[in-house]
Amino acid sequence: MNAPTIPGALPSGIDDDSVFLSLFGAYPDALLVADAAGKIVLANPAAAKLLGYTIEELIGAGIEMLVPDSIRPRHAAYREAYGRAPRSRPMGTQMELVARRRDGSEVMVEIALSPLQDHGLPLVVAAIRDIGAYPRVLQALQRARYSEHLAQLGRLAVDARDPQALLDQVPAIAAEALQVESASVMLLEPSRLEFRVAGGVGLLPGEGVGARVPNRPDRPAGLVYAEGKPIVVTDYRTEQRFQMPPAYAEAALTSGVAVPLSDRGRVTGVLTVHARGDRRFGDDELRFLESLANLLASSQQRAQSEEALNHAQRLESVGQLTGGIAHDFNNLLTVIQGNLQVLEELPGLADDAYGQQLVAAAARASRRGAELTSKLLAFSRRQVLQPNTVDVSQLLHSLADMLRRTLDQRIRIEVDASPDCPAVLADPGQLESALLNIAINARDAMPDGGSLRFSGRARAHLPTELRSELDDPTAPDEHFVAISIADTGTGMPDEVKERAFEPFFTTKELGRGTGLGLSTVYGFVKQSKGAVEIQSAAGKGTTLTLYIPRPGTDIGREEVDPATGDAVPLGLKVLLVEDDPEVRAVVRTFLDTLGCVVTACTSAEQALDVLSPDADFDLLLTDIALGAGMRGTALAQLAQQRFPRLAILLMSGFSSELLDADREAPASWELLPKPYTRAQLARAIARVISQA
Repeated sequence: MNAPTIPGALPSGIDDDSVFLSLFGAYPDALLVADAAGKIVLANPAAAKLLGYTIEELIGAGIEMLVPDSIRPRHAAYREAYGRAPRSRPMGTQMELVARRRDGSEVMVEIALSPLQDHGLPLVVAAIRDIGAYPRVLQALQRARYSEHLAQLGRLAVDARDPQALLDQVPAIAAEALQVESASVMLLEPSRLEFRVAGGVGLLPGEGVGARVPNRPDRPAGLVYAEGKPIVVTDYRTEQRFQMPPAYAEAALTSGVAVPLSDRGRVTGVLTVHARGDRRFGDDELRFLESLANLLASSQQRAQSEEALNHAQRLESVGQLTGGIAHDFNNLLTVIQGNLQVLEELPGLADDAYGQQLVAAAARASRRGAELTSKLLAFSRRQVLQPNTVDVSQLLHSLADMLRRTLDQRIRIEVDASPDCPAVLADPGQLESALLNIAINARDAMPDGGSLRFSGRARAHLPTELRSELDDPTAPDEHFVAISIADTGTGMPDEVKERAFEPFFTTKELGRGTGLGLSTVYGFVKQSKGAVEIQSAAGKGTTLTLYIPRPGTDIGREEVDPATGDAVPLGLKVLLVEDDPEVRAVVRTFLDTLGCVVTACTSAEQALDVLSPDADFDLLLTDIALGAGMRGTALAQLAQQRFPRLAILLMSGFSSELLDADREAPASWELLPKPYTRAQLARAIARVISQA
């Protein structure tokens, strides 16, 4: 075949054929010349190298042998169509193609076609370029691989229910995708003083799974925590921001990346990768690692939320169970306590010392049973608060005496509350429980001992930032008493302090805390119409201050003693509604001994029949739960519509019923929890009658 004529003047002594062959052989892209039948007639060395054949093997072969089997039928049809209307097709104008090499492997290529018909030759020149070596192609392929790895982790995150499975997989995925020698996930410990290695591949000595790594800014993980952003190290040997751990040098690791795991803006861990050699970690690698870290952090958050939800559901189940038990148990205690009180006052037993001793022992046991029920309800946060006047100084000294006997002897306990410290209006048992919760937290923050200081004093100035938390933001400062508990423990960093009152949030190890202690304290103080303040800093201890209101002029008044005879008016007409016959009998006995005229009913429907237009009852005393019929609260509403001056006294052994009634009932209605004594019943009757 004669070479085509090349337009233009050539230096003397050089013929056209030699120039053509030199250019053809030296061209960097693969060049093939094929005839109209698709047979290769010329091939350059670049083509032989790219396709894995010798030049001799290519010449005379059909072009179809270079086309993958999957697209060969389409290619033949395309070649025939091109032969009928040949035209130039430069590179970059068509979709990327694939060429089949001699060993069966495939390579991504771009192909430019140039017909030689203009020179009288029925030939086509195919210029073939391996685009797998293009930087942009390599980058696109790498991004595609990163996306596939992220999709793999995403599928695992959806399916996995064990958080540890992700902690194991993320480092493996990072190491495989980035082709690095070492990768690890470190989670920040609740103390914020160190990280725990939670998973990894190619881990270094001293950083195996379970190892603790100090949270210091002179270590890679500590620097990420301190700055809250990723760090890239191109060469550990010249790094100035932190010291190179000796294990890195021993493993010949010279470059790496560390990115934070975050939960609502707080760093909770670090994902790190290390590589040998001066690897370049660019934006794509950084984004890939950040995406891995975000997926892992989201999965960790989901696992924690699911655990918190399960915990909440368990608490709710316990609350429902204890509430249901309490209803029946408190009815039983009402019967037991009531009959014991009647038995104690029988003339035949008045001079029987042994009989009185037995009755007193049984009464004490029944009271302990009532206290146990109350504690169960407090645990499930279904307890009704019973505010009363509380002597702050006496309470703090009593609590301190108890804690000195029970806490670590290395903890020094002090009390700063003078006898003239103003009293507060709060539920005494719940206030003591709140202070005990705080004291136990303080003990845990002082594992090596320290100082625990209780103080109580009238508040001259209420912190401005707490006013928005008060039910009445206009309440005067002097209306509150500040009860503080200060410790010299480890303290709280800002991010922990901000979440300290969140339900289920805890910095204690698994199994050592529920995260309900301080949230219960917060709820109690809020329900008591007060506020709570926390002052703390890492390493500087913690002070919690409860601002509890003082008794008002209409609250905390002296209790009425029914023994005076004027607490409950003689002849008071009472409509008693109680579906339990034994409870009804005990309550009726109490009312009879108080000088009341009693009409007893077993249901709300029966009581409505009794409440005829000519009825002249002074008081409706009704249980809330009355079997399958109308509830006591509905009965009370209808009764007061008919008789607006009728006093209402509700009773129940079911705490949640009293809570609901407290939210819905008018302020003039009294709520009396079971079990109760005759004296407690008398005081409740006296209060509602005085308001009627």
